[in-house]
Amino acid sequence: MALDPTGASPPKWRRVESFAKGNMKATSLDARSKAGLRRLLVTRLIDGAPHQGRLIAGTLALRCSLGRAGLTRDKREGDGATPKGRLTMLYALVRPGRFSRAGLRAMMRYVRKSQIWCDDPKSFLYNRALRGPTRLNHEQLWREDGLYDFVGVLDYNIRPVLRGRGSAIFFHVATEDLMPTAGCVALRGRDLARLLPRLARRVTLEIR
Repeated sequence: MALDPTGASPPKWRRVESFAKGNMKATSLDARSKAGLRRLLVTRLIDGAPHQGRLIAGTLALRCSLGRAGLTRDKREGDGATPKGRLTMLYALVRPGRFSRAGLRAMMRYVRKSQIWCDDPKSFLYNRALRGPTRLNHEQLWREDGLYDFVGVLDYNIRPVLRGRGSAIFFHVATEDLMPTAGCVALRGRDLARLLPRLARRVTLEIR
């Protein structure tokens, strides 16, 4: 999930494409010369607010945004927490024209306007990507605020799916002021563009 719905409205967001273009040259040589980082470490900031986190990628340390309730090992739908554990990025959804795919190893799919993600625990389609419209509770994957210009789908509660144990746990774009998410891990656009070319095809986020 993206922003915590109880928080304030996000500020105006610059398109991530501009960040990506500015950072790809700096990272492309390093990305081509190695297989890519296979593990990212995500932790809460010591003495920080519950949603304030740090992502460590090799020698690179970046501020990140977590769920408003911090981290948990007992995730429930709507609790606002980011689940602890080792979560592999299965694939990425990319908004056409807003995020450069150049130099990235992850399996990419373009998101469509009709695409949604079901977060309705009463449905057997819970925690799955669907096409709208639908009467089920869901998240819209085509967003105008830029937060889902890049969405790394993490393998949380997917195989198997347990209803009510959390849905739409993504690795995506944060607001500039790193507002809390509803359970995802998020980086500022410029940091995400800097990091992605360094990652292995199926990178794992170790959240602890």
